[in-house]
Amino acid sequence: QVQLVESGGGLVQTGDSLRLSCAASGRTFNQYTMGWFRQAPGKERDFVAAIRRSGDSTYYADSVKGRFTISRDNTKNTVYLQMNNLEPADTAVYYCASRLLNPRNYGVDYEYVYWGQGTQVTVSS
Repeated sequence: QVQLVESGGGLVQTGDSLRLSCAASGRTFNQYTMGWFRQAPGKERDFVAAIRRSGDSTYYADSVKGRFTISRDNTKNTVYLQMNNLEPADTAVYYCASRLLNPRNYGVDYEYVYWGQGTQVTVSS
């Protein structure tokens, strides 16, 4: 029903910046909470950031707070993740996720229903 397509990943150096984009299908994008998660090889999928439907509130994992910024453009059905001052620990596959309306907890993966295919972010040291 809802398709999410991430883009913008790549290979960068420590300290570089990168902006990920997630394009969503559908006519009611502004009714969906959007989030970003990441998964490193051999590790569990971790919460990165989330944004409320109107974009008026955002949520971040402690590990990325101050470096990453999530935003959305409801006129373009797109959510972004601006990643600054990247570190090797940020290396992971980054997934865009969404759910209708508001979750009970914005920072857990099981609250989200729709997922993108993921985009690889590799930060070299």
